[in-house]
Amino acid sequence: MKLVDSKSKLPDTDKVTVNMGLVDLAQMDLLVEEGFYTNRTDFVRTAVRNLLQQHQETIRQTVVRKRFVMGMQRYAKAELERVVANGEQLEIHVLGLATIDEDVTPELARAAIVSLRVLGAFLAPAAVRAALADRTHT
Repeated sequence: MKLVDSKSKLPDTDKVTVNMGLVDLAQMDLLVEEGFYTNRTDFVRTAVRNLLQQHQETIRQTVVRKRFVMGMQRYAKAELERVVANGEQLEIHVLGLATIDEDVTPELARAAIVSLRVLGAFLAPAAVRAALADRTHT
């Protein structure tokens, strides 16, 4: 999970470093040189998208089985207050982006959220992230 400072703009992409063998890199460069891809980044993005598409059914089944919300999930102060008022607590499972609004206090977050698992990025005030640290699972 990538922790994002709540005051910064969330990037559209994130950098990944991959160590590859020289023969694989040479073959990739050959395909770029032959015009199949514009550059190495284009090649890697295409390969990742193709593999994700190939495994789409497995991803879908896992999202359902592990009760993930896919995409963006925002938690507002009013919603968290309702959860606490109803004597409930949330188990948050997000595949994508989870955000907690700026006006949510650390105390409210702890009262409303029993566990947090985000595959992707988590955007929340620093004090809220710290308050939920022992409830955050990667």
